[in-house]
Amino acid sequence: MAEVVSERGPAVVGGIESRSIDWIPETERHGRVWMQGPFWFLGNFQPFTVGIGVLGPTVFGLSLVQTAIAGILGILFGTVFMAFHASQGPTFGLPQMVQSRAQLGYRGVILALVATAFTFVMFNVVDTVIIKLGLNGIFGWNATTVAVAITVIGTVLAIYGHDWLHRVFQVLFWVSLPFWVVLTIGIVTGHAGGQAAAPTEMTVAGFLGMFTVAASYNITYAPYVSDYSRYLPKDTKVSAIVTSVFLGAAGSPIWLIPLGAWLGSALGVSDPLLGIYNAGNNVVGGLGGILAVLSVLALVATMGLNAYSGMLTIVTGIDSLRPVKPSRRIRVVVIIVLAVVWLLLGNVLENASSTLSNSLLVMLYLLAPWTAINLMDYFFVRRGHYAITDLFTPNGIYGSWAWRGVVAFLVGILVEFPFMVVGTTYVGFVANDYLQLVDISWIVGMVVAGGLYFVFTRSLDLEAESVAIEASEQVLHDTGAAR
Repeated sequence: MAEVVSERGPAVVGGIESRSIDWIPETERHGRVWMQGPFWFLGNFQPFTVGIGVLGPTVFGLSLVQTAIAGILGILFGTVFMAFHASQGPTFGLPQMVQSRAQLGYRGVILALVATAFTFVMFNVVDTVIIKLGLNGIFGWNATTVAVAITVIGTVLAIYGHDWLHRVFQVLFWVSLPFWVVLTIGIVTGHAGGQAAAPTEMTVAGFLGMFTVAASYNITYAPYVSDYSRYLPKDTKVSAIVTSVFLGAAGSPIWLIPLGAWLGSALGVSDPLLGIYNAGNNVVGGLGGILAVLSVLALVATMGLNAYSGMLTIVTGIDSLRPVKPSRRIRVVVIIVLAVVWLLLGNVLENASSTLSNSLLVMLYLLAPWTAINLMDYFFVRRGHYAITDLFTPNGIYGSWAWRGVVAFLVGILVEFPFMVVGTTYVGFVANDYLQLVDISWIVGMVVAGGLYFVFTRSLDLEAESVAIEASEQVLHDTGAAR
């Protein structure tokens, strides 16, 4: 099994983080809760988010107002799940997916790891497509060269790790904010050009499609939001971190999704980065270029975030099959391998809108059952009480394959298929015959998976687990005191 604490010494050596899936002792906890807000605000303050707004008029046939309403409601709904996952970081001092061994088992967690690994890779594939096409259209830069350059930058940022990601996000947040304010004022006052599109007749399928894509955006952050809160002190208040993450992660999409809807309906653009550039220059000469560069930097920083959490997921998966010692070497190797994968895929794909929409839907189908199980366990079953050392062995109280979580997860995914609507690629018979192509599959998956898990866990012997929890706390105390 992997060591709970992999090595003695500081969490950062030579500027590069040394931690990966191992436990963070109290002596290495740092940071402030309020910083989570700007961090996640910037995480969504980029062209990917604008691109979601563009989908309303260009893919779902909605007007600006319809897109804004559906998008905002979806963001508010999805961010609730994301924000509550953030509270688990300080409690455990572990990456999110290591904690998931408590629900699925030491090896059973691999089922969820497949879904999360797909999410991290596809986020960066879509980011690569958006950036390379956007910069090629704006400045005529070679798309392949752009893809390679941003991959290298994102990779380096992920290698340096947790603290550098927080620093870069904080700087980009404050630098970008005033330029986006100017663009928004220009759009509202009619100085950004464009012409209001004719009103369209809203369809229920289109509205719920937009709602689903928006909801999936922040729900898909759920598997790794606590990766960036795990260095906070253990006594961090749940209400404080949930509020900070919610306001940050929901704030920027609530701002940028309507802006993207305006770009799609008034300017008729399908490329979010190109739309930002044109609208910015219409407001003030040169503003478009500045916004394009800042948008790309924010998106590249987010690619670093995805690569970092992707690394934690892959290392957790490897350790679940063959024990590894968490180290900087394995971190670097895994991040580089992930970079090669997303670079190759990003160079093949050329349609940003369809790639974005379909990827978000598939991510949601895979992750909705998992997030329901994880939150059900944390808040209603075990109520935040876990034996951390037992998460690092197949022989602990959580076992190798935890049948309750595994069955609930697989059934949650299976029941989604009749309700799915993935463009014209796949349409479930219930959605086609009874729901007029309205996709509620992910909601069904969440309800079924979470409900089944709650029923299954009625037979758990939590009193027996308390003995293991006490033993685990003693081991962690002794380990921390020895450092």
